[in-house]
Formats: sequence, structure tokens, C-alpha cells
Amino acid sequence: MREQDAGAWDVWGAVRPGRKEANAAGAATWFNWTQWPDHGPDEKVLGDLSGARILDLGCGSGGNLAHLVALGSEAVGVDISPVQVGKARGRWPHLDVRQQAAEEFLAAGTYDFSAVYSVFGAAWFTDPAELLPLVHARLAPGGVYAFSHNPPALSGCYGPQASQMQPPEKGVEPMYVKRWDYEAGAWAEILRQAGFTDVTTEVIAPPEGKRTGTLLARGVRAS
Repeated sequence: MREQDAGAWDVWGAVRPGRKEANAAGAATWFNWTQWPDHGPDEKVLGDLSGARILDLGCGSGGNLAHLVALGSEAVGVDISPVQVGKARGRWPHLDVRQQAAEEFLAAGTYDFSAVYSVFGAAWFTDPAELLPLVHARLAPGGVYAFSHNPPALSGCYGPQASQMQPPEKGVEPMYVKRWDYEAGAWAEILRQAGFTDVTTEVIAPPEGKRTGTLLARGVRAS
């Protein structure tokens, strides 16, 4: 377990509000790829979910995972933060949530998934040179890998960058984790080089009045 990263994500989880009780349509569970509520595509990005075995890398407090389970999927979530795992288990006790680093879970596993996804999670905060071969190996033939996160904040600043987690207590030093920033076209090439086909990448425009869109990438393990 990467203790320093776990501590930083505990800081994030402690100050992060949980998912609302219902969305704008009144649904108790829903899938959200973007940082904006009630915005963007839904779980159909992952393909046919009926009875599918699905893995959430960096599941956080479990909102997306709970929706997939409600749809009948056999879904597993992993998160490095004990605080986030505790939130997920507290709100949705029926979820299969593991406290573990994504790459450790993938490397230790013995069964395949129909889809693997990450929403502002491990796909953004793990070196793709390490993560993508592990994901590819754990996907069933024809399986989908999809992830979303913010587009690069600064043009020309690509690859590993620092993300700051500021504890709520005054006078406490911030903690840092690495994220991997690439533009949509660069992610497409990285996914192809890792063996994924039918690759698509896009930046989803933000809602009216917001400035930051969401980068969404998708690839398929060849049959």
C-alpha cells in the first residue's frame, strides 16, 4: 500500500461531500463521468452491462459503482483511501469495495472483467506505463476500458504533474500526489500503443456558465 498516497486521498475524502440523495431526475443512483452533476454521458459508454463483471478503479465514495450494481452488474470497486472506502460501505453496505491500490488489485487478480473504468480516479493518478498493461491483461476479449478526468490545466505541461491535497486544519502542510496529464490525442495514441483498439477520446463541453470540460477516453481489448 502506498501509505503517503493513501493519506493524501484520506484528506481529499474527508472534505469531499458525498453524492446527493437523488439527481435532477429524482433517481437514487446514476452514473456521472464529469465533475458536473446531471451532465454528460451515462453508463452506456461501457457497453452492455447486463450481468457484466465490472471494475471501478478509484471508486471513491461509491456513487457510480452503486448505480451499476442497481442495473444488475457484478461490480467491484477499489480505492486506496480508507476514508473513501468507509463512506462507500457506510452508504451502500451491499457494495463489493476493496481498500487497495488499483495496480496492486489488478496484478493480484485471477479473473477477467467485461469493463474497467475510472472517473477522476486511478487512471489519472497512476503511471499509464504501469497501469495500462495491467488493465489490458484483466479485460476479457472485447472488454471496454474507459476513464475521465480534467483536461490538462496548462498547454505544454504534459506527463506527471503534482496535485495538492490541502487538509482542512489551519497550519497543516498540504500533501501531494502525482497525476498524468495528456491531451485527448495523446491519450488516444497511448491507448493504441498499449494494445487497445476502437479508441475514442474527446473533451466533453462543460455546462453553461462553467469553464472546464471533461476529457473522456475509451478503448477496447481486441477479441
